[in-house]
Amino acid sequence: MIFHNALDIAEIVRQLLEEGWTIEPEDLAHFSPYLTEHINRFGKYSTHELGIQPKAYDPKPDVDFTPLREQDPTPAGFGRAA
Repeated sequence: MIFHNALDIAEIVRQLLEEGWTIEPEDLAHFSPYLTEHINRFGKYSTHELGIQPKAYDPKPDVDFTPLREQDPTPAGFGRAA
């Protein structure tokens, strides 16, 4: 998000310069790509569910990979340089 904001700020500054605006470094010092005023870091969470224990996590995916194993692992063109 910060990177995207920095790109947006840079693009807007470029556009303003092309339109003839004068932008001083002091002007840019007031901008930050890391805006946090609108973010509630700790959120508003319900605490009545804290005592509920979640189901155990099963790290094995429920996917049958057998058809993939039976295919030819060297498709046409694989391994050749572009």
